[in-house]
Amino acid sequence: MKKLIALFVLLGVVLAMPSYAAGTTATPSLWESLRKKIEAMTPKKKLSTTTAAGGVRGALADADDVYWKGESKAIDEDELSSFKKAMALVDAGNSAGAQAAFTDFIKQNPDSPLRSDAEAALAQLKAGK
Repeated sequence: MKKLIALFVLLGVVLAMPSYAAGTTATPSLWESLRKKIEAMTPKKKLSTTTAAGGVRGALADADDVYWKGESKAIDEDELSSFKKAMALVDAGNSAGAQAAFTDFIKQNPDSPLRSDAEAALAQLKAGK
């Protein structure tokens, strides 16, 4: 009986090994996650007309603060293009140029949603030196 129980335990361990090993996936690098993030963002279109939004209840809010169901992450077109240029310098292997580009991005866009990503990229570039 003990041999049979030991056999079942061993069989269970052997069968569980592949699923346990499959659960250990490599985390993507900072650069891969940044590439995916900027691909998901869409640039805001500059409108020459005035738009309005209304609410039923609550405090007054700017149009940028209003939640729209299904809205994708939008960012200023100039911010996105300068961030993409800095990422292109990283891809090209130009570490010094990328550091300068990310530093300029942070200075020019202090309130950007990509600021923390630019700071992380800058820290990664400085650590890689």
